[in-house]
Amino acid sequence: MRVLTILAAVYFGLMLLVFLAQRSMLYHPAKAPLETLTKLAQNFGFQPWQNSAGDFIGWKQLVQTNGPRNRVLIVHGNAGSAIDRVDYAEGVKRVMPCDVYILEYPGYGARPGAPSEKSLLAAADEAMALIEKDGPIYLIGESLGTGVASYLAGTHPKSVAALLLMAPYHNLTEVAQNHMPIFPVRWLLQDKFPSAQYLRAYHGPVAVVLAGQDEVIPKRFGRHLYDDYNGPKKLWEIDGAYHNDLPEQSPEWWQELVAFWKAGGVVNGSTNREEARKP
Repeated sequence: MRVLTILAAVYFGLMLLVFLAQRSMLYHPAKAPLETLTKLAQNFGFQPWQNSAGDFIGWKQLVQTNGPRNRVLIVHGNAGSAIDRVDYAEGVKRVMPCDVYILEYPGYGARPGAPSEKSLLAAADEAMALIEKDGPIYLIGESLGTGVASYLAGTHPKSVAALLLMAPYHNLTEVAQNHMPIFPVRWLLQDKFPSAQYLRAYHGPVAVVLAGQDEVIPKRFGRHLYDDYNGPKKLWEIDGAYHNDLPEQSPEWWQELVAFWKAGGVVNGSTNREEARKP
């Protein structure tokens, strides 16, 4: 009994530690002064994106033309900061002239605040309110950000033209439970990001890309989301790719994606590609 009591005390102590430290385990922001990041962003043709109060909320690169135009909003994963996601912007702009906005999360880069599901979704709503009045928006979500993109699609379905979800998940609880099987994650996790639930209110085209060797979000969780979605959808499974390989897609792939977006989606379309390089 003494041994069992000690083991139980250790277990519940570890569970309490996980509960208290969960957001530091989930979010891994890179922080830097705005001046430093602005100089870096200018190298890629981006400038600071501000809200109506003049606060920094991300990065933007605008097409110099009048009238309606394509607009892409990128919501990134749990590490680094927004400016690290210029690969997605460069990929889509090769095949589709567009304005690109990269949302910065609270507590990341030069943006004040602290990351949580509530703060990320509030930041995403604010971003949509700034740009959705000018017409439909294409969303690119990466990893953790696929939950944010799914939320935006479900909350603003008339404003979202199509989605690209890179390494998505059905809900974050499943992924966290996979990484910590000995704990009751369902009861501990505060930020659940139920992507599939968000997407039930959306019916537009959803493109999904899975990494066959994904060590962060195993591909079965993204496949679960894909299978659960009832709208127009297309799936790419990149057999030899790891989690961080997915931005490295060819111009031909981006052309295929944009064609899917513009066509309004291909129901149950599926293809298999092996282009990503191993790290």
